[in-house]
Amino acid sequence: MLDTRTRPAAATPARRPAGHWATTGLTALAPVTWGTTYLVTTQWLPPDRPMLSGVLRALPAGLIALAIGRRLPHGVWWWRAVVLGTLNIGAFFVLLFIAAYRLPGGVAATLSAAQPLIVAGLALPLLRESPSWWRLGWGVVGVVGVALMVLRGRLSVDLAGVLAGLAGTTVMAAGTVLAKRWGRPPGVGAVAFAGWQLTAGGLLIVPVALAVEGAPPGLDAPAILGYAWLSLVGTGLAYTLWFTGLARLPVTAMSFLPLLSPVVATVLGWALLGQSLTASQLLGFGLALIAIATAQLSPGRKASRIERKS
Repeated sequence: MLDTRTRPAAATPARRPAGHWATTGLTALAPVTWGTTYLVTTQWLPPDRPMLSGVLRALPAGLIALAIGRRLPHGVWWWRAVVLGTLNIGAFFVLLFIAAYRLPGGVAATLSAAQPLIVAGLALPLLRESPSWWRLGWGVVGVVGVALMVLRGRLSVDLAGVLAGLAGTTVMAAGTVLAKRWGRPPGVGAVAFAGWQLTAGGLLIVPVALAVEGAPPGLDAPAILGYAWLSLVGTGLAYTLWFTGLARLPVTAMSFLPLLSPVVATVLGWALLGQSLTASQLLGFGLALIAIATAQLSPGRKASRIERKS
């Protein structure tokens, strides 16, 4: 007799609707703009002012977003906004700029590439989402790709910079997962949601900046333009796109998109600073892009069902 029982389908990458890819593309613009941070910081901003850089990047963008969104937190969202603002903005920006000032760009980028693996680990207890071997594997490929792309020559590694880079990657991963867990309150758009966090994070850094760095120095025209770019585009617009995507995309897939930041940083270094690209860097470039793209797919029906619930 013929066996007419239904056989389990082989695990193949699940197809995504066109709307999913449109949302992914818009969300990816956020890490693309973040990829300009290292270039702007090292070329235009005043040296050894990570706290000031964090304030001027977050607070103006947050106040503008609040004015546009015209919504303030209410109820539990007051303390949630502070928590998310601390993780996604306040602590992350300070640690990011410390790492940018104290580490070669390649080392800082490699540390940040571990975010998909950290998000996968946090998604299990906070979202009850088991990490798939598919994305864990591509997470490792992404780290290898970024390392090949940005690590070159003999590197002097600063321990404080390494710890800051790892801590910054961890707090942003935690903030991303918590924002996914809590969602947004009804009727609150991504602009207002970003404004809450940017304002809370910026205000958190102000007293620390004054205590550690003192009064801000005078800023020349390149510094003003650099802070304007990082605040308005690299923060205000970028985080609005990021939180819009976070509401619609699986968090474990979305966590791969920040790998675009070191890709953009490498391209800018080649195009604007005259840095050469070796064969190993081109290989790493390709591996990072492949990891980002394939991590947006979900092999098997079970994974697809889990992600639809997220």
